[in-house]
Amino acid sequence: MGMIAVETRFGTLGVEGTDGAVTRLIWNGGNQGEVTPLLQEAAAQLRAYDQGRLDRFDLPYRIEGSEFLRQVCDLMFAIPLGETRTYGDLAKELGQLPQPVGQACGANPIPVIIPCHRVLAANGLGGFSGDGGIETKVALLRHERAAGLLI
Repeated sequence: MGMIAVETRFGTLGVEGTDGAVTRLIWNGGNQGEVTPLLQEAAAQLRAYDQGRLDRFDLPYRIEGSEFLRQVCDLMFAIPLGETRTYGDLAKELGQLPQPVGQACGANPIPVIIPCHRVLAANGLGGFSGDGGIETKVALLRHERAAGLLI
């Protein structure tokens, strides 16, 4: 296991990798352990995203947790940059209720790379578990030019 720290406009993002897959992203993470080629690629992709040069992350990831959490994360990962979905949209795709989908979004261990910030409540922004909460969610959406709905 290792972690690489990447300075972005959204703060210092620590990307953790284990056994060839990204497993976590945390704010204020530092460099730890072995910096693998995967972590170097993750850092390069985060820098490109921060500079507006990356539309889609292309990194192997592994979600520890329930099958439901993995399903929600896979649906979030597929949301294109500049677009948003609602908790209800994802719930319909999974045959579930919106509330458990919202809870799974909040449990996403790899925010930004798995773009939980692109999932909104039916009547507003919903939550964001990353550092800075809703302000960071809004900043990410503005960065992605998805903020027309927020102005």
